[in-house]
Amino acid sequence: MTNENNTVNKIEAIPSLAQSKRQIDRYNLDVDAQAVLVASRLMAAGAKLGHASEIHFARFGLSTGRYRLLADLEDNEGEVLPSQLAEHLGITRATVTGLIDTLERDGLVFRRSSSVDGRQKAVILTEQGAKKLHEMAHEHFARLEAMVGLLSIEERSVFLDLLGRVTQGISALTDEPVGLKEQISNE
Repeated sequence: MTNENNTVNKIEAIPSLAQSKRQIDRYNLDVDAQAVLVASRLMAAGAKLGHASEIHFARFGLSTGRYRLLADLEDNEGEVLPSQLAEHLGITRATVTGLIDTLERDGLVFRRSSSVDGRQKAVILTEQGAKKLHEMAHEHFARLEAMVGLLSIEERSVFLDLLGRVTQGISALTDEPVGLKEQISNE
C-alpha cells in the first residue's frame, strides 16, 4: 500500500457516535458526544479536502497556497504588498515569501516598487500568471461545482450558514482554554 493510500485510509478513519461516547465516558467528561462527533468528522473532512485540493491544484502545476495567492492578486488589480497577502490569506509573512519566491521563479509574479508607496516592494501578477488563472478557470470552477453537486440550492445556503458559524468556533482549537492555567497550577 502506498503512502497516499495510507493517508486516505487514516483520513477516512473517523469516529462513530458510539466511539465518541466511549471516549467521553472513559475520561469521565461532561461534554456532548454528538458535538465531539461533528467536530471530529469536520476535522477529518477538512484533512481529506486539503489532500484532494493539493491533488487538484497539482494538475495545474500549483499548490493550494500558490493558487490562493494568484487569485488574491487577481482580485486586487494584480498588485499587493506581501504583508497584505499574508493578512488576506491568513498565513505568515514567511509562508507568503516562500510562495512568492516559487511563483516568481515560475514567471507567474514579480516584485517591484509599490505604485502606492515606492519604499515598499509589491507583488505583481504577470501576464503569464493571469493567463494561467484564465486557462484553468473552466476546469477548476466546474470541479468545485461538482464537489457540492449533491446538495440542493437550499442545502448549500444552509451549509454556508452552518460553515460560517463553525468557522467562528475554530479558535476553540487554538486559543488557550479559559481556566486551563488555574487547573494546571491547582494540580
